[in-house]
Amino acid sequence: MHQLSWLEAIVIGALQGVAELFPVSSLGHSILLPAVVGGSWAQDLDVSAPESPYLAFIVGLHVATALALLVFFRRDWVRIVRGLVTSVVRREVVSSEQRLAWLLVLGTIPVGLAGLLLEHTFRVYLSRPVPTALFLVLNGLVLLGAEALRRRASALAPVRTPAAGTDGDPAARTVALRVDPGTGSAPAGDGVAADTRLARMSVLRAVGIGAAQIAALCPGISRSGVTMATGLMRGLSHEDAARFSFLLSTPVILAAGVLKLGDLAGPLGDGVRPQILVGSLLSFVGAYLSVRFLTRYFEHRSLRPFGVYCIAVGIGCLVWFGVR
Repeated sequence: MHQLSWLEAIVIGALQGVAELFPVSSLGHSILLPAVVGGSWAQDLDVSAPESPYLAFIVGLHVATALALLVFFRRDWVRIVRGLVTSVVRREVVSSEQRLAWLLVLGTIPVGLAGLLLEHTFRVYLSRPVPTALFLVLNGLVLLGAEALRRRASALAPVRTPAAGTDGDPAARTVALRVDPGTGSAPAGDGVAADTRLARMSVLRAVGIGAAQIAALCPGISRSGVTMATGLMRGLSHEDAARFSFLLSTPVILAAGVLKLGDLAGPLGDGVRPQILVGSLLSFVGAYLSVRFLTRYFEHRSLRPFGVYCIAVGIGCLVWFGVR
């Protein structure tokens, strides 16, 4: 059985923490990097191999990433859990905390069911370098397409000219954007205000955004990227789309790790637990720094740079695999 080297654990651990939250697919990078490097990396880090210790390693990284998200959004999750508990006890859904809690629960159900039924099939048959590179290109096209559609919708939105007598006073100008009330254009403010805006989404919209995570079962498709793209196309701002994506992904990533803790405690974890510990620590740090950066980045910036990156890397990998 192939073992993980310390260098492999360090590189992949740090990569997982960053790429899981950036809209560039952590699983895709975890497959493509070993394939590009080749040699022992391609053998040790084969996620499609049923008896590879790499599976136990990935479990530890997922748990670490989810814990980083819980720590960063700890105040939000306290409110969300409190809202869910009070909603169940009182049999009501009246506050924004209660409503957001149920939106997250309902938004997580589709990908949870799909993961239980399809994860093994997707991992065994699609977690190979060439399909992964193709999916990474598709991921980039989705990100760019979402930005183009959102830009077109904004350009088509009617703009009211200044009323007579205002002399062009900027304060008198209003722009009528066609977005969901309270979720698309208002300044973000603090976490409470952001969560209140998200809670105003319809159930259908939240479930649709959450269901988009199913596409991330394909290696190369980013969970955060596809949910953010769907959120943008459904009228959310970049900041709110990113926030809802991170909140949605936390229970999914945590559950994916917890459900496979048996791999970590069983024979697959033998001989690699120290590497798993180091890799998980780096994954935690990388994920925490990434979400801290991205929540600020998406206040004023778009998905376009990540779309271009995914297309360039995906095509570059395909060329490399073709000429090697």
